[in-house]
Order: sequence, then C-alpha cells, then structure tokens
Amino acid sequence: MRLAAFLLCMALVTSSWAAEEATPEAHATFLVIYRPGPSWPAGVPVKELPLREHGRFLLGLYAEGVMKQAGPFTDNSGGAVVLTAPDLEHAMDVVKSDPAVEAGLFLYEVRPWAPEPWEDHL
Repeated sequence: MRLAAFLLCMALVTSSWAAEEATPEAHATFLVIYRPGPSWPAGVPVKELPLREHGRFLLGLYAEGVMKQAGPFTDNSGGAVVLTAPDLEHAMDVVKSDPAVEAGLFLYEVRPWAPEPWEDHL
C-alpha cells in the first residue's frame, strides 16, 4: 500500500513538473497608438475608413490571445490597441503586418506598457 501511495505521489509531482515546463513564457504588454498615415484621406472620420481587413486582423489577434483591447479615439485622431508579445521586436512585427499599416492608413507607435492592477490597491 505504501508503495502504491509513493508511486501515486511521484506521478503527481512528475505531471506537475511537465505542466510547468509546458507553460508559455510570460509576455509583456504593449500599447499601440495608431494615428493618420499618408493614405488617410483628409477630413474622413475613422469610422468611414476602409478598415474591414484591419478589423479582421485585430479579431484574429484577439482570438489568438495577443490583442486584449482595441478601439478608435473618439476625436477621429486614430486609435489604440493593447497587445501582448514576448518582446518589443515581436510586437513591432505584429503591428507592421496590420493591413491598415501596410496600406498607409495608419502610422503607429508601439510602447512597452505596465498596466497597474488597481484592484490590488483597494
């Protein structure tokens, strides 16, 4: 009986180690600021831009767990996206592949960001 209990404990410890090793590395958070690019027609509100592919791109990032939040600025000056990535280079690569960036509708700035968990301070 003791041998069976010992073997069960060893199996649990081993599976726990395997689960820890399979855990993906921690990702940093980045804030992406989009602003009008050279192809954004003057005076056209963001809601009237041809952004279907941009929306599909962001939805794909959301489904993958890369994009956490996104939306336009209400003053029509661009928008913002919160995403996670292993490092700044990877975050930049993601944003460069955005169809709206490739089409010149948006210029961008990617900033490392540390959102504060304010609920922890209550």
